[in-house]
Amino acid sequence: MSTKIPYVEAIKHYRAVTERPLPASADAGDEILQTYHPDYIKDRCIPLTVGANAGDPCHHQLADLLQSDSRIDEADLAACSEKETDVLVIGGGGAGCAAAIEASRAGARVILATKLRLGDSNTVMAEGGIQASVDRNDTPQMHYDDTVRSAHGQLDRGLAAQMAMDGPDVIRWLIQQGMHFDLDQNGDLISRRAGGSTAPRVLHFRDYTGLEMMRVLREAVFNSAVKVRDYCPAVELLSDQSGHCAGAVLSSLKFYQYSLVKAKSVIIATGGIGRLHLNGFPTSNHFGAVGDGLVLAYRLGAKLRDLDTFQYHPSGLAYPLHLAGTLITEGIRSAGGYLLNAQSERFIDELKPRDHVAAAIIRECREGRGIDAGDGTCGVWLDTPGLELRNPGMIEAKFPKLLHLGTKCGIDPRTQPMLIHPTLHYQNGGVVINKEGASTVPGLFCVGEACGGVHGRNRLMGNSLLDIISFGRRAGIAAAKRARTFARSQTKVSIDHLSTFRRELMLAEMPLNQKGPILFPEYAKFENDSDYSGLRKNSGAVTQ
Repeated sequence: MSTKIPYVEAIKHYRAVTERPLPASADAGDEILQTYHPDYIKDRCIPLTVGANAGDPCHHQLADLLQSDSRIDEADLAACSEKETDVLVIGGGGAGCAAAIEASRAGARVILATKLRLGDSNTVMAEGGIQASVDRNDTPQMHYDDTVRSAHGQLDRGLAAQMAMDGPDVIRWLIQQGMHFDLDQNGDLISRRAGGSTAPRVLHFRDYTGLEMMRVLREAVFNSAVKVRDYCPAVELLSDQSGHCAGAVLSSLKFYQYSLVKAKSVIIATGGIGRLHLNGFPTSNHFGAVGDGLVLAYRLGAKLRDLDTFQYHPSGLAYPLHLAGTLITEGIRSAGGYLLNAQSERFIDELKPRDHVAAAIIRECREGRGIDAGDGTCGVWLDTPGLELRNPGMIEAKFPKLLHLGTKCGIDPRTQPMLIHPTLHYQNGGVVINKEGASTVPGLFCVGEACGGVHGRNRLMGNSLLDIISFGRRAGIAAAKRARTFARSQTKVSIDHLSTFRRELMLAEMPLNQKGPILFPEYAKFENDSDYSGLRKNSGAVTQ
């Protein structure tokens, strides 16, 4: 075993060359996952004790939240303002916006409530592109097969097939909304191959595809009849006497007051869980990604799945330390960028599925072939200078966001490699849904990263942006249809389902002192909801 080389020393010895052959000894069989991938860390999971998934394995940090008590009780709702709508969408990222747009176009009255501002989400951070089989040498069947293979077969095949089939129409729909994609000299869409894919089907706009997507979705929402409530996260769902979802309790982060929104259909689109920093990893996720949608759905009785698997993106920035976890697009590797250890050796096929590549990087660091960045941080080189040497001008033309990140780091990626290490990136599991995004609780839909089954135990690059539009649109249409045909025979709408859940906790002798959902990571140190406003802590709470 060799000794890790300090960053300052390693950068002095690095030299860019045009070609670096992959050693024949480089291997990424499934056994590398068992040994090095964070999903297989011993004792990281415990069985859930209560709820619809009692007995299922779940990461212990997530289990604590799923089995937490509510932040509110009936007394908190006294004198709350009330609104009624057909469809309530909870979450303002790509999935929530797509759902709200289609629900509104289907004739429903729609309220969209978001924890931060509309568009503050993981969607804007998606850089690499969106998968869709639009090339003449590609088919939805090939896309589906790649998705199943990358997920190790452990996914909902019906959902994966629907997503692959929806791909071409999703691209057409996005272009109709005004989204730009990179085109060749003939005006045709440019595609590249993602890790784990057998054909080039990732469509992109430079290296900020998600930001461009979110731009057009925000404009479409603002130009619609959708009523947007910024800084209003949901802290509990409402139920009727049949146990069906009937709306939500929103908390105003600006005024520290609750309000009730009664709805015939509710769509959860709250995104991921990266800000819990599972297993101590840094994250690429936005500030509000703490799994709150899962907590709300679970307390109402929704079935979840795959709560023991998460995606660690191979190329999270490792140096400088204050930017650790920041995402560097897989598009660099798709374009031919190599991964190098401290000896400037390639050690993995860079276009293997993400879980294999992440595990291989962790192996290099753990076995002493990584580069020591200090404070216990280790990484490998993303050989951007070698890519630039082979393709002069590519980084400036195709990856402007990378250049901007380099400026923040004090690095020119055209001449100096980036130090990377896996970053907690994606929540593979979540709420069980059907092809219309309906959960196992009537009236409750779920889309995007908060639902499970679409990607199984490992997600392909570009499938998330396809997922949020494919199922976001479907859920919006289905939720609007339910609202049109739904006649509530029982008028009582309440949080009575909390009594059932609390009884389960007490019978299982579980503590009631942990409250959920949390709205922000613990290190935010907000004393209460009103302390948050525009990512700044207020000088004092405003109460009304």
